Amino acid sequence: MHNFTLTAFASFVDVLRLAADEGDRSRPISCTWLVMSPGRQPMRSSCGVEIHPTSDLLDPSEFDYVVVVGGLLHGTPPLPRAIGDYLKAAAGRATLVGVCTGSFVLCRLGLMNQRKCCVSWYHYRDFLEEFPTLVPVADQLFVVDRDRITCSGGAGVADLAARLVTQHLGEAAAQKALNILLIDRPRAASSAQPAPRFAEDASENSRVSRALLLMEQNLAELLPIAAIAETLHVSVRQLERLFASHLGATPQESYLALRLRHGRWMLANSKVSAGRIAAHLGFADGSHFGRAFKTKFGETPAAYRKGARIRAPHISPTSEESRVFE
Repeated sequence: MHNFTLTAFASFVDVLRLAADEGDRSRPISCTWLVMSPGRQPMRSSCGVEIHPTSDLLDPSEFDYVVVVGGLLHGTPPLPRAIGDYLKAAAGRATLVGVCTGSFVLCRLGLMNQRKCCVSWYHYRDFLEEFPTLVPVADQLFVVDRDRITCSGGAGVADLAARLVTQHLGEAAAQKALNILLIDRPRAASSAQPAPRFAEDASENSRVSRALLLMEQNLAELLPIAAIAETLHVSVRQLERLFASHLGATPQESYLALRLRHGRWMLANSKVSAGRIAAHLGFADGSHFGRAFKTKFGETPAAYRKGARIRAPHISPTSEESRVFE
């Protein structure tokens, strides 16, 4: 796609390249790949580097996989009709793979109905706003759902490519490719995405990290701790012990701290009223939010907002309808 993410593209191709031949000689012996675009037009990545395709759009039945590499979500031109038609024709003839925001492309074409779809936690709200009837998975690296595969992007694309290499060429070929890339071992599809930037209590423990991600994804309608524990296949008591061991806090305390940090960011970066922020973050009302905020940060939301504007007057507040992430 226009403004695609170069890391996602390169990670996928490099794992194939290194698994395709002995050593790192790059000959496409054990597997082959083509880079396609309509009319073989160069495609510009989000960092400005252009990739020159090796072919036009070929018969999708010639491939095991057709991979859509996405990138910047906003400010990009409409999907070329030729690509949309091609992907619709490819459905059922090859496994469709969406990496980074390539998953959005597949969803827009109606190709992910009744399928699980993996997205980056960073684009979780964008996904919900655009596809309210679909349920995104934003707490793991990639999702394989029959003949649809979606990946959150970033370094996780290398793990996905290694999974495909393992499936077709064996574990040794995949491990060799990753070793040359100085990657210790492939991560499973279910591995947690790194905790979001507001989760200052980020943990190296995968279950704690995933619990924080689930909390981050459910700020307005709070998940019961029991539901989070059930999703992670642990008991509530086990989850509490994990949080105590790795964060020194209870799940409830961590959930509240995460919501308050979101609220602090919104106070500094938007015009949204404290009352609306309170509702956005699942507080009973503005007073409840205000009391919790003052206990956590030592000042009221109004005082913090006033101070934030003095400290950073160059920051222009976003609109009433702004999201936490843009």
